[in-house]
Amino acid sequence: MADQHPAFTRDGVAVITGGASGIGRAAAERFAGLGLKVALADINEVLLEEARAAVAAAAGSADRVTAVVTDVSNRAAVEALKDAVEARLGPVTVLMPNAGREGGGALFADPARWQATIDTNLFGVVNMVQVFVPGMIERGAAGAVIVTGSKQGITTPPGDTAYNVSKAGVKVVTEALAHELRNRPDCPVTAHLLIPGFTFTGFTRVHTQVKPAGAWMPEQVVDFMLDAMAAGDFYILCPDNDVARPLDEKRIRWAADDIVLNRPPLSRWHPDYAEAFAAYLKDGQK
Repeated sequence: MADQHPAFTRDGVAVITGGASGIGRAAAERFAGLGLKVALADINEVLLEEARAAVAAAAGSADRVTAVVTDVSNRAAVEALKDAVEARLGPVTVLMPNAGREGGGALFADPARWQATIDTNLFGVVNMVQVFVPGMIERGAAGAVIVTGSKQGITTPPGDTAYNVSKAGVKVVTEALAHELRNRPDCPVTAHLLIPGFTFTGFTRVHTQVKPAGAWMPEQVVDFMLDAMAAGDFYILCPDNDVARPLDEKRIRWAADDIVLNRPPLSRWHPDYAEAFAAYLKDGQK
């Protein structure tokens, strides 16, 4: 287990929500290959069983993997997940609140869609953190909490407001968690915000079964994540085949400067600032 975060110990236990597909499933298979026991949670029972079989193959034993159908927006369901995992696999050392639903919640969209998006994407994370992390702290052993955020929760592009709000909330919750953990004396549990780039997941497959050239595969995201965690990073800002880190940094700085420079909100998409933003992106480039 050289060059890994200390939470990735053999026979440690990882819990991954949204584990039936995409980044969650890729993480589960990778963690199993590192020697961890893995608990998969997802609301899709059919895909969950397929993932359980694949992760068991990576683990080399079905006894090292469990799968629990879970609606993370339901606090009682998350508490039942914790009880099931501890009974079957043992105390949790790696927690990955990754479950999420696609957006489509424009500002004046269906209130039910807004509610479902916030309940899953934001309160799903809050429920997982509040139910699992106190026990991880009390154990006093190395642990890691990896929360899947989104670049949309940082730059908040127009058109998908409900999703942006949910992921902005996830960023705030995870930052607060990291602050809480590092200010507890001798606490060996760390928090990390995974910020994927364009990734070929179930969200993408709704629109195309052919991987877009610009997208990373989920396995690439997980490998990048593990390297960043080993380096001690909190913000795990992933590139993809179209967007390198310098471009992400410029977009994030521009968004923050809307406040500092008192520009209109979301000025990156404001026609009056199109030329200024284009010039800003070119600035410093050869």
